[in-house]
Amino acid sequence: MAKTIFICRDCGGQHPKWLGRCAHCAAWNTLEETAPEPAPGPGSAGAVRNGRFQALAAPLPVATLSEIDAAEVTRTPTGQEELDRVLGGGIVEGAVVLIGGDPGIGKSTLLLQALDAMSSQMRVLYVTGEESGAQVALRARRLGLSGKAVRVAAEIQLERILALIDGESPAFVVIDSIQTLYSEQLSSAPGSVAQVRECASQLTRVAKSRGCTVVLVGHVTKEGALAGPRVLEHIVDTVLYFEGDTHSSFRLVRAIKNRFGAVNEIGVFAMTDKGLKGVSNPSAIFLSTHSEPVPGTCVLVTLEGTRPLLVEIQALVDSGGPSPRRLSVGLDRDRLAMLLAVLHRHAGVSCMDQDVFVNAVGGVRIGEPAADLAVLLAIQGSLRGRALPRGFIAFGEVGLAGEVRPAPRGQERLREAAKLGFSVAVVPKANAPRKPIEGLTVHAVERIEQAIDAVRGLT
Repeated sequence: MAKTIFICRDCGGQHPKWLGRCAHCAAWNTLEETAPEPAPGPGSAGAVRNGRFQALAAPLPVATLSEIDAAEVTRTPTGQEELDRVLGGGIVEGAVVLIGGDPGIGKSTLLLQALDAMSSQMRVLYVTGEESGAQVALRARRLGLSGKAVRVAAEIQLERILALIDGESPAFVVIDSIQTLYSEQLSSAPGSVAQVRECASQLTRVAKSRGCTVVLVGHVTKEGALAGPRVLEHIVDTVLYFEGDTHSSFRLVRAIKNRFGAVNEIGVFAMTDKGLKGVSNPSAIFLSTHSEPVPGTCVLVTLEGTRPLLVEIQALVDSGGPSPRRLSVGLDRDRLAMLLAVLHRHAGVSCMDQDVFVNAVGGVRIGEPAADLAVLLAIQGSLRGRALPRGFIAFGEVGLAGEVRPAPRGQERLREAAKLGFSVAVVPKANAPRKPIEGLTVHAVERIEQAIDAVRGLT
């Protein structure tokens, strides 16, 4: 009987038998059975003689950091402006990009559009392991793509794909998806920890040596994380996540890791009958269109990478009985409970016997603490039944002592709000502009009770 080992898909740690909990990273239910990889032959790298390591190969040269030429990398636009924004300006020669998302959210559609646009200036190759060439051609026809210079291959064996890349010499390669590939060097099934790690490593090695850009499409688990070993995200240069509801026409592409650009940058797309189209003014989809101001709403200016976005925060406070609920969509639920305690202690606004529901419009997820002030003002407005004035925005972090802390790049947030026609802002005192912003009245506050008093004066 062939010997097997168990490998943790999160950290790659090996175990001789199955355990419920990984002994290396303490993660639960992450061990997967696989065949052990053959050990390298003796003396393959070097040998230890007289207590000293002697390498068989010549040592690599070592350079001083200050003397290394650090020129800016050359970028090639993909033809999709929102995708270029997330990538940092375009694709980089020799880079490896991993993009994940729920099934049917638009990963293959976006990449096929990018391939068609780039085929006019470079050789491109689309390798599909989940569809046939005819299925890819049907999708291209539906999207209205010519596909005259897009090379397509349906293959899942790694060695054949590497030979195909060697023969075609493409500058841009899409592998859809990495979980379907397998190498003959390993006996485990496609999608296993060992197969995904080996296939990704070989493709990365080819990308770096040949200077071609490789995009790997990855599956996601039911929790929304990329399937396969966590080392997969460490191997690649850029990790992108497709976000959004398949029932909605809007999609977000977020950069989680990018060695050639800013992280947490987002691109906004709209799904149409001709594929994904970039949204030039994404703030419009995150703002509700009320004919009159509504109690329980407050517009926040948040930052997504380098882009200021206006997002509407909605709050609903209702009688909850003996066990009130705290529910947030798009915001941290634990932080919501903390903010309610601050609101009670320092502003005298109690929601102890009330259900509190908070939502970020448009399906966007807000992780920065600068949303605290807008959340509290929306809750206070819903509880009192008073709407904030038209054209009102707010941002700022709220501390446990009730202080309103500044948010980064506050001037850019205010200018974005003024550009979109907002006229009143409540912001931290440290974010108050030194010069007046035309059309925008700014109320600078230091504490949460001052912010609530300022809002009462406006309403």
